[in-house]
Amino acid sequence: MKTILGKKVGMTQIFTEAGEVIPVSVIEAGPVTVTQVKSEETDGYKGVQIGFGEIKEKKVTKPLKGHFDKSNLEHKKYLAEFRIDNADNYEVGQTLTVEDFEVGSKVDVTGTSKGKGTQGPIKRHGQSRGPTTHGSKYHRGPGSLGGTSYPGRVFKGQTGAGRMGNETVTVQNIEIIKIIPEKNIMLLKGAIPGPKGGLMKIQDAVKAQKQNK
Repeated sequence: MKTILGKKVGMTQIFTEAGEVIPVSVIEAGPVTVTQVKSEETDGYKGVQIGFGEIKEKKVTKPLKGHFDKSNLEHKKYLAEFRIDNADNYEVGQTLTVEDFEVGSKVDVTGTSKGKGTQGPIKRHGQSRGPTTHGSKYHRGPGSLGGTSYPGRVFKGQTGAGRMGNETVTVQNIEIIKIIPEKNIMLLKGAIPGPKGGLMKIQDAVKAQKQNK
């Protein structure tokens, strides 16, 4: 399994030779450095930790500084860990780039969705609004939350107003449309979660691997 970290640049569209328009998300992916390799003997599972982005040494916390200095690596702004079966194929200090991926293959992308603050039930859950005429003064309220005499309470987990967005979201089986190695750019078909500049975790599609097996 191949993994990499990247930063969302935005969205655009490209044209195929047949003139078909394909919306794509642009990601500046890598290069990343392998900062730690997990093994079943020492950690109880197989995995790999990678670092992405530059950061000044004075902004690195003491625990992370010790972590980097132990491996004689440059300090990285972001760290992410992936559980993979082929962790033995990686070694500390190894550099991973977009060239490790292939055009046409499928990947899973994980990011943090845009935060929208506190929103009402209509926008947050798609509930219907109330009457707009005949003297109604209840337009965008939550509606009925439960029975009166029975059950006489609101059930736990009832949908309503609250914080919306700013959650970890994974989109699966996204096709790689194009790779530009000299600019560390990867074009993925369709939309991915998060705002411009958001951190993206990219790895080979899990479902695609199960089908190949």
